[in-house]
Amino acid sequence: MEIDQIETFLAVATFGGFHRAAKALHVSQPAVSARIRMLEDSLGAALFVRTKTHVTLSPAGKALRPHAESLLRALSLARQAVHEQQPIASGILSISAGLSISTYLLPDILKKYHSTNPKVMVNVRSGNSVQVLKMVVDGEVDLGLARSLHHPEVETESLRDDPLLLVGHPRHPATRKIKINLETAESLPLIFYDRGSSDWTLTNGLFRRAGLLPNVVLEVEGIETCKRMILRQLGVGFLPQLAVTSELKNGKLRSIQITDVEPLHRNLDVIRSRHRPLSDTARKFLDLLRAATVVGPSAKS
Repeated sequence: MEIDQIETFLAVATFGGFHRAAKALHVSQPAVSARIRMLEDSLGAALFVRTKTHVTLSPAGKALRPHAESLLRALSLARQAVHEQQPIASGILSISAGLSISTYLLPDILKKYHSTNPKVMVNVRSGNSVQVLKMVVDGEVDLGLARSLHHPEVETESLRDDPLLLVGHPRHPATRKIKINLETAESLPLIFYDRGSSDWTLTNGLFRRAGLLPNVVLEVEGIETCKRMILRQLGVGFLPQLAVTSELKNGKLRSIQITDVEPLHRNLDVIRSRHRPLSDTARKFLDLLRAATVVGPSAKS
């Protein structure tokens, strides 16, 4: 049983197919097939049920998966332990993050980090979730911050929930009631942002699943633009909690609770490569990041 076989097994299980796993691992599909075949031969059991349209885990594969995840996690810790015995090679910290995370979360955390690590040069690169993931997998950055990121080559740690909240200006007629049902929300003048993004899909899906058509009066690009439109009382909208914490606290915005549906939950995750140990500068930042977020970390693959 080889490490690359375990990594390939988890990739196929995660992506549900040999072709997608090969693409994620940057190897050929025959290489993926060969690794899985050798792993199955060594274990004496078929790990996947293959059909013409998809690949699913067999009972043996389901039994193996948690142990495979634990094995890779232990390997990552072992690399880290060895790395910690080496002298620090560089005072550079590289981070990739979603644009809203860069805007609303990182400034305060980086201010604290800089106060205790003044000689570390920090490089922050912004992008969408796919771009953040790619930068971590390709070794371009030490840590990635985005929402709900999973990949067999990275370790994912959930830091906190960052739900989408329906908010409006306190003087807007729509905020007279702070508790409404979804059918009432359907008729409100809604402002949506970033058509096709995960936030747009999540918000739109809330209404579509109930057979409702949201009354979208304005579509804009970006969370900050949407927030400014809401502050100008042009409508109400669903915004990340991170983006409106200050405005809710000082009363510039008011939250409206939709009582008959589940809240629009989203995880804020930090990811790092399974193959490269974190530098001392990155570990210190990760510790600060954990302390600064509301929900305690829970590692997962």
